[in-house]
Amino acid sequence: MNWITNYVRPRINSIFSRRETPDNLWTKCTECGTMLFHRELSDNLNVCTNCNHHMAITPRDRFISLFDGGIFTEVDVPAPIADPLSFRDQKKYPERMKTAQKTTGEKDAMLVGRGEIGRTPIIAAAQDFSFMGGSMGMYVGNAIIAAAEEAVKLKRPLVLFSAAGGARMQEGILSLMQMPRTTVAIQMLKEANLPYIVVLTHPTTGGVTASYAMLGDVHIAEPNALICFAGPRVIEQTIREQLPEGFQRAEYLLDHGMLDRVTSRTEMRDELITITRMLMGLTPPVKGDLPAPDANPDADSEAADAT
Repeated sequence: MNWITNYVRPRINSIFSRRETPDNLWTKCTECGTMLFHRELSDNLNVCTNCNHHMAITPRDRFISLFDGGIFTEVDVPAPIADPLSFRDQKKYPERMKTAQKTTGEKDAMLVGRGEIGRTPIIAAAQDFSFMGGSMGMYVGNAIIAAAEEAVKLKRPLVLFSAAGGARMQEGILSLMQMPRTTVAIQMLKEANLPYIVVLTHPTTGGVTASYAMLGDVHIAEPNALICFAGPRVIEQTIREQLPEGFQRAEYLLDHGMLDRVTSRTEMRDELITITRMLMGLTPPVKGDLPAPDANPDADSEAADAT
């Protein structure tokens, strides 16, 4: 009896017991509720294959899909003062920073890289909304200045992907000072006759919209992205009126002349290649490479004649 209880029964249970499935294999679309397999979702750049809803994507994953072969070199950004105001709410500011850095694996809310897209050298900068809401602090200001300086030095266009809830309250007035600083950085590009292209992603709000996110030569937005200074809820409470459907979404702003294009993330790379090459006065992009010519074509023709 002990042999059956202690050995046979556990063996049978282990054979027929249900295997546990990892929790991260499926992602539920927040728009349509479709369960998406993680590999299918990542291959489609975090865009729902059922309803085309654009989910959040990290700057590194965006750069991997943007640059040729996923290869880029990170541009160094000067580190600002860690806690200039000794700010504290429920937690100290340094504690919030450490938590965000541990969660995202990034130094701050913006990543800057240089590389090629479709053989076109560019400088790219992308905000990370998962890092304290992508808020604009001194580091973000330093990152945009570093990106602009690198673009001017290498004579490359700058492509910026914005995603932010506004300025970072933990840095107070120092955060708001990044608005004129980044405006001056963009002016450096214009004086050097270099294109500045902005891709507005969901959401782009507050002081970011009021500064560098709306100073581009070309403005492209991802579908249904919220782009505004003050959000619809705040405006409705202020003017006490019902706003139009889709107010401050990408498609609404395109219809009212605030944007140049609304482009799906899966088509964004080709769009950026075409626009950057056109603005830089380069030849049209190469879609593919032809096979290399034979080293000795005469020998091949002689062999064909012999047969």
